Amino acid sequence: MKDKKKNIKRGNITALLLGLAIIVLLNIIAAFVFTRLDLTAEKRYSLSPATKKLLKKLDDVVFFKVYLSGDLPSGFQRLSNETREMLDEFRAYNKNIQYEFVNPSDNPNAKDRNDSYRLLEESGLQPTDLRVTKKGASSQIIIFPGAIVSYHGKQIPLQLLMAQLQEAPNQVLNNSIQALEYNLASAIKNLTTPIKPRVAIIEGQGELTAGETYDLQNSLAGYYNVDRVVINGKISSLAIRFKTDSAHDVLVNKYRTIIIAKPTKPFEERDKFLIDQFIMRGGKVLWLIDPVFASMDSIKISTTIGIPNDINLEDILFNYGVRLNTNLVQDLTALKIPIKTGQVGDQPQFDFFTWYFFPVLMPSVNHPIVNGLNAIRTEFISTLDTVTAAGVKKTYLLETSPYTRTVNVPALIDLEIVRKQPNERAFNQGPLPVAVLLEGEFTSSYLHRIPPQVSEDPNLGFRSKSKSTKMIVIADGDIVKNQFHFSQGYALPLGYDQYTRQTFGNKDLALNAVNYLCDDSGLISVRSRELKLRMLDSTKVAKQRLFWQLINILLPILLITGFGITKFQLRKRRFTHPVR
Repeated sequence: MKDKKKNIKRGNITALLLGLAIIVLLNIIAAFVFTRLDLTAEKRYSLSPATKKLLKKLDDVVFFKVYLSGDLPSGFQRLSNETREMLDEFRAYNKNIQYEFVNPSDNPNAKDRNDSYRLLEESGLQPTDLRVTKKGASSQIIIFPGAIVSYHGKQIPLQLLMAQLQEAPNQVLNNSIQALEYNLASAIKNLTTPIKPRVAIIEGQGELTAGETYDLQNSLAGYYNVDRVVINGKISSLAIRFKTDSAHDVLVNKYRTIIIAKPTKPFEERDKFLIDQFIMRGGKVLWLIDPVFASMDSIKISTTIGIPNDINLEDILFNYGVRLNTNLVQDLTALKIPIKTGQVGDQPQFDFFTWYFFPVLMPSVNHPIVNGLNAIRTEFISTLDTVTAAGVKKTYLLETSPYTRTVNVPALIDLEIVRKQPNERAFNQGPLPVAVLLEGEFTSSYLHRIPPQVSEDPNLGFRSKSKSTKMIVIADGDIVKNQFHFSQGYALPLGYDQYTRQTFGNKDLALNAVNYLCDDSGLISVRSRELKLRMLDSTKVAKQRLFWQLINILLPILLITGFGITKFQLRKRRFTHPVR
């Protein structure tokens, strides 16, 4: 009996030591072999390979100061929690990710609090006003759903809330959570990239001016070195000569991407040839073209004429796989504009009317460029079609609403149409494509069109087939044009409409488009990630609230009580002996 007890004791000690040894061994292995398990259905805590690669290269501290703290409404508290968890996930791959959550409204002094609000706005963070009801009392609070990201003395603002028109608040928050990985990783990439890629905005054919693209250029400057370039028939405008061991130099593109924004004058053939060869060498292009010339500035009394905009680009775009149609879109989902309706004394009176020639596009395609974007503001936009181009993949990015019709040009544009009730049955042509992404290997538009002395000239280095590259074509140049303050004249943020006081997604669209064209890391592909929104049924919650409250309160008590009574009865039976 004594030996049996010793054996049991020895076996217990052996099992204990073996268990401790296994735990120590696993910890030693874990110190050298890093792995993480994600058991969620949509892999919401699994970072993309591009993000992991970016984090592994990080050699110094990137600090996130997040202004989502304090007594927040439940939706914003969820965004705060998800942001913290995503940053913790980043930290798991690199300890140089550090963060702090701050409540900007924590200061009891109203003046100091307002000063901190002003500094945050000057830093680039946009405030959100919320009306919160607690215990029957309603109050107004200001929150800044964003962060300031710092690295090596540089800092940039990061907006975490992706506002979207006509979207439920819960869906807006869910889309913001979906975009967290991309937004956080993009901020890190922006700050840590030592040499920024070069982007050129083309001038010389009546394109949008520096003032009209001020905010576009200013926003791109955070990611790229941006130049304004006049081609003027010079090879050196888009390429540099790179000396090699061979007898002839090689032409190399100076820019990763070029932007052609609303030209109004015809391109010279030599300039077109240089753009074509830029593409053949792997260059990317963002085409923002108005097939029809029409302008609100041209409306004198109440009418103007929309006419074809001959800029001599139709042939090369057709060759690359897209045809711009000389029509104008009218859409029932459109921007409201102020129109004078009368005058009281010296003060003119204005009312807002839906202007069908300014469609508001609601992005619905699940593609990184447009996924989760706010509505896009347009002016006199046209439709486009794709045509056969060998080796080129086409993806429509933006479409009109289903309640659309087209007007062929020349077209009379009359302000009086806003005062008439539209015939909705006539708006039945949509949805119609207005923006397309082209990817693949393009054939030169000048193949078999130039003499041998040009195509065989080694100094020109003519290419008949491109490297794998991509371009985006949008049938509206005004989509990247910022407004000017109507009284003080300074440039307003791209996408902000000062008349309706709404901010549209034009800036994000432009940045996403250029990022996609320039991106070699694949980071932007994270934007197409989809997280399922699992929300409670509010109707059932309201009807069954008391039932589930009672279940949650009483059921644990009943279970514990029942377990105690059962255990007491079993012990009583076991240890109670009958009296003999």
